[in-house]
Amino acid sequence: MQLTPRAKPVDRSPMTFLESLYLWNIIKGMGITIKHMFLKKATIQYPEEKRPFSPVFRGLHVLNRDAEGRENCTACGLCAVACPAEAITMEAAERLPGEEKLYREEKYAAKYEINMLRCIFCGFCEEACPKDAVYLSQTFAPANYARNGFIYGKHELLIPHPIEQPEAYQKALGDRQPSSQNVNQPIA
Repeated sequence: MQLTPRAKPVDRSPMTFLESLYLWNIIKGMGITIKHMFLKKATIQYPEEKRPFSPVFRGLHVLNRDAEGRENCTACGLCAVACPAEAITMEAAERLPGEEKLYREEKYAAKYEINMLRCIFCGFCEEACPKDAVYLSQTFAPANYARNGFIYGKHELLIPHPIEQPEAYQKALGDRQPSSQNVNQPIA
Protein backbone atom coordinates (compact mmCIF):
# COMPACT_ATOMS: atom_id res chain seq x y z
CA MET A 1 0.00 0.00 0.00
CA GLN A 2 1.33 3.43 -1.02
CA LEU A 3 0.91 6.26 1.50
CA THR A 4 2.00 9.21 -0.68
CA PRO A 5 1.02 10.19 -4.25
CA ARG A 6 4.64 9.97 -5.39
CA ALA A 7 5.23 7.67 -8.30
CA LYS A 8 8.88 7.09 -7.48
CA PRO A 9 9.98 6.01 -4.00
CA VAL A 10 12.71 8.00 -2.26
CA ASP A 11 16.20 6.59 -2.79
CA ARG A 12 17.65 5.74 0.62
CA SER A 13 20.96 4.32 -0.60
CA PRO A 14 24.11 5.81 0.94
CA MET A 15 25.82 8.69 -0.96
CA THR A 16 28.97 8.08 -2.96
CA PHE A 17 32.10 10.13 -2.34
CA LEU A 18 31.36 12.53 -5.24
CA GLU A 19 27.78 13.01 -4.09
CA SER A 20 28.96 13.82 -0.56
CA LEU A 21 31.06 16.72 -1.93
CA TYR A 22 27.84 18.31 -3.28
CA LEU A 23 29.84 19.55 -6.29
CA TRP A 24 27.03 19.05 -8.80
CA ASN A 25 24.55 20.92 -6.56
CA ILE A 26 27.00 23.80 -6.09
CA ILE A 27 27.47 24.09 -9.86
CA LYS A 28 23.69 24.12 -10.39
CA GLY A 29 23.29 26.84 -7.74
CA MET A 30 26.04 28.98 -9.26
CA GLY A 31 24.40 28.60 -12.67
CA ILE A 32 21.13 29.97 -11.29
CA THR A 33 23.01 32.87 -9.66
CA ILE A 34 24.86 33.74 -12.87
CA LYS A 35 21.62 33.56 -14.87
CA HIS A 36 19.95 36.06 -12.51
CA MET A 37 22.85 38.49 -12.85
CA PHE A 38 21.83 39.15 -16.46
CA LEU A 39 18.08 39.41 -15.91
CA LYS A 40 16.22 42.70 -15.44
CA LYS A 41 16.33 43.92 -11.85
CA ALA A 42 13.08 43.91 -9.88
CA THR A 43 14.30 46.54 -7.42
CA ILE A 44 13.03 50.11 -7.76
CA GLN A 45 15.26 52.93 -6.51
CA TYR A 46 12.52 54.51 -4.39
CA PRO A 47 13.20 58.20 -3.95
CA GLU A 48 14.15 58.68 -7.59
CA GLU A 49 11.67 56.23 -9.11
CA LYS A 50 8.04 55.84 -8.13
CA ARG A 51 6.24 52.53 -8.47
CA PRO A 52 3.07 52.74 -10.56
CA PHE A 53 0.03 51.84 -8.48
CA SER A 54 -3.14 50.15 -9.62
CA PRO A 55 -6.07 52.50 -10.30
CA VAL A 56 -7.99 50.80 -7.49
CA PHE A 57 -5.17 51.25 -4.94
CA ARG A 58 -6.47 52.43 -1.55
CA GLY A 59 -4.02 54.48 0.46
CA LEU A 60 -4.07 57.19 3.09
CA HIS A 61 -7.45 58.61 4.13
CA VAL A 62 -8.41 62.17 3.18
CA LEU A 63 -11.21 64.33 4.57
CA ASN A 64 -12.76 66.19 1.67
CA ARG A 65 -13.94 69.79 1.25
CA ASP A 66 -16.42 71.30 -1.18
CA ALA A 67 -15.49 73.86 -3.86
CA GLU A 68 -15.90 76.74 -1.38
CA GLY A 69 -13.54 75.15 1.14
CA ARG A 70 -16.12 74.01 3.68
CA GLU A 71 -15.73 70.59 5.30
CA ASN A 72 -18.04 67.90 3.93
CA CYS A 73 -18.09 65.74 7.08
CA THR A 74 -21.28 66.04 9.11
CA ALA A 75 -20.16 63.60 11.84
CA CYS A 76 -22.92 61.13 11.05
CA GLY A 77 -20.66 58.27 12.17
CA LEU A 78 -21.46 55.91 9.31
CA CYS A 79 -17.80 55.54 8.42
CA ALA A 80 -16.95 54.57 12.01
CA VAL A 81 -19.82 52.05 12.10
CA ALA A 82 -18.86 50.56 8.72
CA CYS A 83 -15.19 50.12 9.69
CA PRO A 84 -14.63 46.41 10.50
CA ALA A 85 -11.34 47.17 12.29
CA GLU A 86 -12.86 49.96 14.42
CA ALA A 87 -10.05 52.28 13.37
CA ILE A 88 -12.15 55.47 13.13
CA THR A 89 -13.26 57.55 16.11
CA MET A 90 -15.13 60.83 15.97
CA GLU A 91 -16.94 63.37 18.09
CA ALA A 92 -19.68 65.65 16.77
CA ALA A 93 -20.20 69.33 17.57
CA GLU A 94 -22.76 71.99 16.65
CA ARG A 95 -21.82 74.78 14.25
CA LEU A 96 -21.78 78.19 15.92
CA PRO A 97 -23.08 81.39 14.31
CA GLY A 98 -20.41 82.81 12.02
CA GLU A 99 -18.90 79.42 11.13
CA GLU A 100 -20.93 78.97 7.95
CA LYS A 101 -17.75 79.35 5.86
CA LEU A 102 -16.10 76.46 7.70
CA TYR A 103 -18.80 73.75 7.75
CA ARG A 104 -21.58 72.86 5.31
CA GLU A 105 -24.11 71.51 7.78
CA GLU A 106 -25.18 72.32 11.33
CA LYS A 107 -23.17 69.38 12.67
CA TYR A 108 -19.48 68.80 12.04
CA ALA A 109 -16.74 66.50 13.24
CA ALA A 110 -14.94 68.27 16.09
CA LYS A 111 -12.63 65.26 16.51
CA TYR A 112 -11.89 62.79 13.73
CA GLU A 113 -9.11 60.23 14.17
CA ILE A 114 -8.00 57.21 12.18
CA ASN A 115 -5.63 54.65 13.65
CA MET A 116 -3.66 53.52 10.61
CA LEU A 117 -2.20 50.57 12.51
CA ARG A 118 -5.70 49.12 12.77
CA CYS A 119 -6.92 50.19 9.32
CA ILE A 120 -7.16 47.37 6.78
CA PHE A 121 -7.72 49.72 3.80
CA CYS A 122 -10.98 48.02 2.87
CA GLY A 123 -12.69 51.20 1.65
CA PHE A 124 -15.93 50.60 3.58
CA CYS A 125 -15.66 54.07 5.16
CA GLU A 126 -15.52 55.63 1.71
CA GLU A 127 -18.55 53.66 0.53
CA ALA A 128 -20.59 54.37 3.68
CA CYS A 129 -20.11 58.15 3.62
CA PRO A 130 -23.26 59.84 2.22
CA LYS A 131 -21.55 63.24 1.85
CA ASP A 132 -18.38 62.15 -0.03
CA ALA A 133 -16.42 63.45 2.94
CA VAL A 134 -13.82 60.69 3.26
CA TYR A 135 -11.92 58.88 0.53
CA LEU A 136 -8.80 56.81 0.27
CA SER A 137 -6.09 58.57 -1.74
CA GLN A 138 -3.33 57.22 -3.97
CA THR A 139 -0.60 57.86 -1.37
CA PHE A 140 0.52 55.38 1.24
CA ALA A 141 1.07 56.04 4.93
CA PRO A 142 4.65 57.12 5.62
CA ALA A 143 6.86 55.21 8.03
CA ASN A 144 7.14 56.36 11.61
CA TYR A 145 9.11 55.42 14.72
CA ALA A 146 6.33 55.70 17.31
CA ARG A 147 2.88 54.14 17.48
CA ASN A 148 1.15 57.45 18.13
CA GLY A 149 2.59 58.75 14.84
CA PHE A 150 0.17 56.45 13.03
CA ILE A 151 -2.92 57.98 14.62
CA TYR A 152 -3.96 60.73 12.23
CA GLY A 153 -6.16 63.55 13.47
CA LYS A 154 -8.53 65.79 11.57
CA HIS A 155 -5.90 68.47 10.90
CA GLU A 156 -3.62 65.89 9.22
CA LEU A 157 -6.38 64.27 7.14
CA LEU A 158 -8.15 67.40 5.88
CA ILE A 159 -7.49 68.22 2.23
CA PRO A 160 -5.94 71.67 1.60
CA HIS A 161 -8.27 74.63 1.07
CA PRO A 162 -9.21 74.85 -2.65
CA ILE A 163 -9.27 78.67 -2.76
CA GLU A 164 -6.32 79.46 -0.48
CA GLN A 165 -4.04 76.64 -1.72
CA PRO A 166 -5.22 75.59 -5.22
CA GLU A 167 -1.98 73.80 -6.21
CA ALA A 168 -1.87 71.71 -3.03
CA TYR A 169 -5.60 71.00 -3.40
CA GLN A 170 -5.17 69.67 -6.97
CA LYS A 171 -2.16 67.60 -5.91
CA ALA A 172 -4.13 66.11 -3.00
CA LEU A 173 -7.03 65.25 -5.32
CA GLY A 174 -4.73 63.36 -7.71
CA ASP A 175 -6.74 61.61 -10.44
CA ARG A 176 -9.94 62.05 -8.45
CA GLN A 177 -12.25 64.83 -9.61
CA PRO A 178 -14.32 66.79 -7.08
CA SER A 179 -17.97 65.81 -7.11
CA SER A 180 -20.12 68.54 -8.61
CA GLN A 181 -23.41 66.86 -7.77
CA ASN A 182 -25.48 68.10 -4.87
CA VAL A 183 -25.64 65.27 -2.37
CA ASN A 184 -29.01 66.47 -1.04
CA GLN A 185 -30.79 65.94 -4.35
CA PRO A 186 -32.43 62.55 -4.97
CA ILE A 187 -30.89 60.36 -7.64
CA ALA A 188 -33.11 60.09 -10.70
